[in-house]
Amino acid sequence: METKRAVSPGGEKWLGQAIRCLDHGFVYLVDYMGNDEAIAQAARVSYGKGTKKTSEDQGLIRYLLRHRHTTPFEMVEFKFHCKLPIFVARQWIRHRTANVNEYSGRFSEMSKEFYLPEPKVISVQSQGNKQGRGNALSPEEAEVVRNILKSDFDIVYGDYEQLLEKNVARELARIGLSVANYTEWYWKIDLHNLFHFLSLRLDAHAQYEIRVFAEAMADIVKDTVPFAFKAFEDYRLNAMQLTAVEMKMVRQGAWPKTLKDAEMYLAVFIPGERERNECIEKFRRLGLVA
Repeated sequence: METKRAVSPGGEKWLGQAIRCLDHGFVYLVDYMGNDEAIAQAARVSYGKGTKKTSEDQGLIRYLLRHRHTTPFEMVEFKFHCKLPIFVARQWIRHRTANVNEYSGRFSEMSKEFYLPEPKVISVQSQGNKQGRGNALSPEEAEVVRNILKSDFDIVYGDYEQLLEKNVARELARIGLSVANYTEWYWKIDLHNLFHFLSLRLDAHAQYEIRVFAEAMADIVKDTVPFAFKAFEDYRLNAMQLTAVEMKMVRQGAWPKTLKDAEMYLAVFIPGERERNECIEKFRRLGLVA
């Protein structure tokens, strides 16, 4: 039986076209497998061909994602080539649902490319979020930080070169390098797990540097599987989940109407301060709290 390869015009246009990320990084689409039609086709395999109109494919895809029928989305895959700072790669690799092959500092020399943040993204430590950033430093303070980093990069790479000149094994010579040093990898993942990655890394609370890469990948995915990506935006990315307590308050019309009232009122129902703040933010998004 002859089967034609599923082709996406949007995916074809991105093949081999790099999207620049940060100062030295990039993302580009090496290859892809499947398109919107392939998702619908996979869903229909259990009961035959069924309907085949494009509009019906779109409705089916939206139903699948809305009701968390994930397997058909696993039939679509993306293979990316990424160049990224090592500290971003260590965050990224926490998503253990991809196939990864990374540049090796044992076999090859590491490049003299380090991530130097732009002044506008250099911030103080957040007081409310232990793993996030607060307000940006002044331009003068940010430049001091950049100069310190540049000096460190020159020193550690100079030491690395000296060790290589002494014929120290590359796998040892590299250990003093900064996590700002750039690495590269091929990263292949199915659409279901890619959506999970994007739902976390496109979030405003995600670290800026990994969010830049997520935004680049999202542009590629959006063009390759537009029906699926629109459903993802509607039901995952731009949606939110209410807890049982929050739903009860909405049903009873018992939510606090001002931010001051919310802080006192919610303490009765929700013991944790962080969860209360998240609840308040949801009510603000819904326009229920001034």
